Amino acid sequence: MKKLLVSMVVLSLVVACKKEAGKPVPSEIDTITRVKPQDSATIAKEKIKKEGELKKVNDEVLQALKAKDYKTFASFIHPEKGISFSMYAFIDPKADKHFSKEEFEKYQPTKTLFTWGAHDGSGDPYKTTVNDYLGKWVFAADFTTSQYALNKFIAGGNSLNNLEKIYPKKDFTENYIKGTEKNGEMDWKTLRLVFEEFQGKYYLIAVVNDQWTI
Repeated sequence: MKKLLVSMVVLSLVVACKKEAGKPVPSEIDTITRVKPQDSATIAKEKIKKEGELKKVNDEVLQALKAKDYKTFASFIHPEKGISFSMYAFIDPKADKHFSKEEFEKYQPTKTLFTWGAHDGSGDPYKTTVNDYLGKWVFAADFTTSQYALNKFIAGGNSLNNLEKIYPKKDFTENYIKGTEKNGEMDWKTLRLVFEEFQGKYYLIAVVNDQWTI
């Protein structure tokens, strides 16, 4: 009887071990959701789409500036970060003029004077209204006919260009107008627009002018 009891206990243990061995063991691979990497064709397609969207919004901003349609221009300002204006290639976040979208819309129709920076050479402060700054400085030439580039610089003078340092990994457009022969091509002008994506759309966060400086 004792031998029979021992045999039954051993048999029970063997059956339990077999059941445990047959039990599926969760593996690390099972618990990880695999993300299928995008193929080169998909990546290229998304890049082309993004480039097209940025070119479109760049051209719409230029058209609004040309038409002096500043209400439309305001619609491109980043809803949360607002917009900054730099008179020259060197960007100084502490000194450059910055508006929230609401501030821009409030002051744009008024005759309120703002200091936008200092003139190269003389160092005299440049004080004027929002409309005059946009019409006479930002759109000092017809940039709708300019040479276009995305995320690269076409022109450069002797002013330090720190755009990529101040706005790292941000998308920017370059709108360049070549200088005239009679002025030794020194009267070139560039308008750079810096964009950031927000809720599926690209908005302006900075407008940077560049030209030859002393």
